[in-house]
Amino acid sequence: MKATIAPQMLAYYLHNLDPIIFRIYDNVGPRWYGLAYVLAFVSSYFLFIWLSKRGYADLPPQRVGDFITGCALFGVIVGGRLGYVFFYKPEMLREPLSILRVWEGGMSSHGGMLGILLFTFYYARRHKISWLNLGDNLVVTAPVGLFFGRCANFINGELYGRIANIPWAMQFPKELLDHPQEAQRAVTACAGIDPSLTTPDAIVNAVRGQPQVSNALRSILSPRHPSQLYEAFFEGIALFAILCFVRTRTRQPNGILTGLFFICYAIFRVAIENFREPDAELIGPFTRGQFFSFFLIVIGAAFIVAAKRRPSFPKRISS
Repeated sequence: MKATIAPQMLAYYLHNLDPIIFRIYDNVGPRWYGLAYVLAFVSSYFLFIWLSKRGYADLPPQRVGDFITGCALFGVIVGGRLGYVFFYKPEMLREPLSILRVWEGGMSSHGGMLGILLFTFYYARRHKISWLNLGDNLVVTAPVGLFFGRCANFINGELYGRIANIPWAMQFPKELLDHPQEAQRAVTACAGIDPSLTTPDAIVNAVRGQPQVSNALRSILSPRHPSQLYEAFFEGIALFAILCFVRTRTRQPNGILTGLFFICYAIFRVAIENFREPDAELIGPFTRGQFFSFFLIVIGAAFIVAAKRRPSFPKRISS
């Protein structure tokens, strides 16, 4: 049986991408995860300006920078980090300083959405701008950021998928950090290659520089769905295409696109979670991502109902 499995295992791609773009010293250097956030904010800025200049946004172009900066700091970073802590890792509250180490990863898209929702409401009230109009244009830009974020997850080799027997399955060394039995097998297998490889972290870091370690892991790691790429496509590319089409090709009341974003994102997330390894305890039969997405569907439906009952339109294309 092993003779028939081994060649198949060798056919799978073993993930060995470096999360650091270039190293200044040891593990110090700019990371793809950080670059993903920079690209997300920059692309959102220019896309929002494009929408504003064409009359879709009530916010004038010269004020887009302040708005996007606020969304980035208070919405995405603060909301996303706190969402991760409260929704997925409440044990981090025992060590509050760990919450500040955002460069280590650990952000919640649901928390980021809630943070942006609250900041957008605050900004709209303070500057007397339609909250629904702000949200409708912001959600058109959001999938671009989601796309970059999921690509960064893939480069980091995190949030990997469930075990799969498909030609495009991949093996992720970070599986060792979550599965003690496989980790012990890997430590035993790698001890003869390099005596310093005594921990899963050391083995994961050695994959990129020691081909022998990679070969040893091929018979230990499970082939899995590259669920990060599925999410990048559906939550990023497909969702952007839908929202951009509705924004530029149809005339909808303020609030419709915000509701559509929440509903479509939730549907995509619920579906793709079936291919993603759960990264927290299940809530009943559902993953955390699926459970919280059901609330997004309710929120999205509320936005659409409110928009239909009291319709208003972008000021410069209201006629």
